[in-house]
Amino acid sequence: MAQSQVIEDVGGRARKAAPGVTAGGVAATLRLEGGAVLAVSAVGYQALGGNWWMFAVLFLVPDLSMLGYLLNRSIGAFFYNLGHSYLSPAALALAGYLTDAPSLYPIALIWTAHIGFDRLLGFGLKYAAGFGVTHLGLSGKAAR
Repeated sequence: MAQSQVIEDVGGRARKAAPGVTAGGVAATLRLEGGAVLAVSAVGYQALGGNWWMFAVLFLVPDLSMLGYLLNRSIGAFFYNLGHSYLSPAALALAGYLTDAPSLYPIALIWTAHIGFDRLLGFGLKYAAGFGVTHLGLSGKAAR
């Protein structure tokens, strides 16, 4: 992993983090944004008349992208980020619009709700340095 740098935390405390990851108020803001995306996605899903059983069944499907870690960290990070970037459900919604398939909209909203939930919990996009090295900070073994 790249050399740590000192980042000032909200309370004035200094802590170490890898370059490119957030800490303190910035990390908290990004987590709160994730919560907002989760809420707006759920409201949008309700407005579209989505089936909540389908929501429950599909909510964790993006986590299948973690299977890439069975191969190696770089491939794992690539597939995890593909499944956990807002660009992917946005592309699905756009495909629904371009092909006149509005049935894809609820699936895109479930996907964005999942990503928002993950961000709210502090699970960010991954760096190839390790599963715990994310854009929202360090977790697990990487934080030690």
